[in-house]
Amino acid sequence: RGDVRAAILTLLTERPMHGYEMTQEISARSNGLWKPSPGSVYPTLQLLVDEGLITPVESEGSKKTFGLTDEGRDAAGKIETPPWEEIAGDADPNAVNLRAALGQLFGAVGQSTHAATSDQQRRILDIINTARRDIYQILGEE
Repeated sequence: RGDVRAAILTLLTERPMHGYEMTQEISARSNGLWKPSPGSVYPTLQLLVDEGLITPVESEGSKKTFGLTDEGRDAAGKIETPPWEEIAGDADPNAVNLRAALGQLFGAVGQSTHAATSDQQRRILDIINTARRDIYQILGEE
């Protein structure tokens, strides 16, 4: 897990953002290895507002955009390394690629639940079950 507070302050040095946008940016910058939950982002945003480090600057419908105050800019300037760099820097490139491929597979399977015929869904299920067995076979190799 990363430091949500440091991530938010670092992101806001670039431009004002809303909470969902921050979550997406953190995920992208950590190569998908860290995606903070709304349950950690939104309370941290409120805490940073209470501390006077960030302030709401505008609203897009129900989305509140935040920017840094002068005190927030000072606090962000003390962060030496963005938290996502620490996370992504330690990552094995193969693990990153596996996670990305899995995400793409989930997307395709999710789409198939709405767009595929019964026969196509059965064939997709067979492919997934075969892949699972093959993966366990690989893991069992010495």
